[in-house]
Amino acid sequence: MYIIKIKGKAKIPDYIQLRNKDMILVDYFRADRPIDKLRNYGIKSQEDEIISYVKNLEFGKLQKLVLS
Repeated sequence: MYIIKIKGKAKIPDYIQLRNKDMILVDYFRADRPIDKLRNYGIKSQEDEIISYVKNLEFGKLQKLVLS
C-alpha cells in the first residue's frame, strides 16, 4: 500500500490518497481525519502515532505506507 499527501488550496483541505501495489486509487480522504480510514486497512497503531505520521508526510511525494 502506498500513501501520498495532497495539498489543499483556500477552502479545500489537505487530502490523503491510498494506492495499491498497481498504483490504483484505493481510498481518498481528508488528512485531518485519517484514523478511521486507516484502521479500515488493518493499521493498528495508536491514534497519536497515526496523526503524527500523516502530519509528517511530505506533500506530493508517493511513499510506501509504513504504519503497522
